[in-house]
Amino acid sequence: MNARTEPAPAGPDAIARPPLLREFLLVAGLFVVYKLGRQLATDHTGEAFRNAHGVWDAERALHLPGEGAVQSLLLHGDGVVHLANTYYAAVHFPATAAFLIWLYLRRPAHYLRARRVLAALTAAALVLHLLFPLAPPRMLAATGLVDTAREFGPAVYGDPGADSLSNQFAAMPSLHFGWALMVAVGLIAATRSRWRWLWLLHPALTLLVIVGTANHYWLDALVAAALLALALAVAPAVTAVRTTLPFRFPHRTAGTAGRAPDRSVAGRPATASRENQTLVGAGR
Repeated sequence: MNARTEPAPAGPDAIARPPLLREFLLVAGLFVVYKLGRQLATDHTGEAFRNAHGVWDAERALHLPGEGAVQSLLLHGDGVVHLANTYYAAVHFPATAAFLIWLYLRRPAHYLRARRVLAALTAAALVLHLLFPLAPPRMLAATGLVDTAREFGPAVYGDPGADSLSNQFAAMPSLHFGWALMVAVGLIAATRSRWRWLWLLHPALTLLVIVGTANHYWLDALVAAALLALALAVAPAVTAVRTTLPFRFPHRTAGTAGRAPDRSVAGRPATASRENQTLVGAGR
């Protein structure tokens, strides 16, 4: 991107960056809370499979395209399916982290909004994971789909009964797709290049990968997109409330602590008097 298509940040983008250590601890803390929260739903196996049958039947009733059509494209060659599995395993977290780091360094204002939106999306997803545990299509025999990661590698998940690191019954919504869509939306909003719309290839490719590898249903992605749209709609309102509060707390220092309030001089506030003195002194 050159100077013509990528102007220097100005206005809202020129705000100071938030403290790096605070942001690191905040993002890391949100991730830890999310991972711990997912574990609360790991024992709902029966409910997860009942919900999976319901989602599968609902997709057929809605005449959504079968996930098997996408998977059949991947299974044409071992190299293609292996690449799809690698994309699923290796791109999700690094791409989102790189997105946040770039915004923090180059677009602080966009970073703050993106971080809030991602936090809201992830929190909503965690609640839905707890309320609606869902087995992925690779576990449901009725789908006729292949667990491509286990068959062709690389595999991300182990045996569901012995996997203590992740909740494999948290298919709804798909944060793989939700985060990828937010990365694209955030980069399109934060840049001015004529090529910026190509960032939509990331969520599009992610959608094909999560469906083709049988890790998610179409509805998982649709719900993630709806939650993201809601988070994007709410974020500006939250920011407006934070920046237009009708009061400010006074800033007290060691020199002003305990000092009595300034009194007016000749019927005028002391602040105005000091300002006038400053202006008079400036002209001498």
